[in-house]
Amino acid sequence: MAYTLANLQDDIRSYTEVDDGVLTTGILNTIIKNSENKIYREADSDDNRFYATSNLAAGSRYVTIPSDLRFIRYVQLTDSNNKQTFLEKKDTSYMATFYDTPNTASGTPKYYANWDANYWVVAPTPNSTNLITLAYTKQPDSITASPGSTQGTFTSNKYQDLLLYACLVEAYGYLKGPVDMLQYYAQAYQKAMQSYAIEQQGRRRRDEYQDGVIRTPLKSPSP
Repeated sequence: MAYTLANLQDDIRSYTEVDDGVLTTGILNTIIKNSENKIYREADSDDNRFYATSNLAAGSRYVTIPSDLRFIRYVQLTDSNNKQTFLEKKDTSYMATFYDTPNTASGTPKYYANWDANYWVVAPTPNSTNLITLAYTKQPDSITASPGSTQGTFTSNKYQDLLLYACLVEAYGYLKGPVDMLQYYAQAYQKAMQSYAIEQQGRRRRDEYQDGVIRTPLKSPSP
């Protein structure tokens, strides 16, 4: 069964045998959001991959970070001849090599770096309005907010056990519940996370033609 916010909240209360007088809506929403963030930090999901395009401004080395960005995966630049190249990621200290005369156009960018919470930076400072494609992992939608609250999210619709177990670990920690129950759901969460990570970071990144069909070795006794 795919989860909406309402039936996920109901299941958490049912599993912990606690009513809404203790696990209020506000507390449950915090527990759920903490659980979602835990899942997103522990395994990379294709659902959170996103792409944005924009044009560099000649003479400006800074590029605004998208509001939903968690981290940059790669940056691709298309020059005036429609040639596409990937920029190399460097430290900001390395980028300073190209900043002898800040805000002065000096060439086609070859490098990029994280600058601060609001900007990333390219070098050399662009001398034309090249098109850039930013591939990044975005902040995923939460089931506690619309439209996820009624339609569900990628995780709540496809990996209900993972989300439920993560929430129960947080809930039992909040309730200071029985240690054995906390340990049980922590182990159940780890097993669900392992299978989730194998699918998202393993099977979904493979190609049967290039990598071959996944095979389980069988022990065959000698005749």
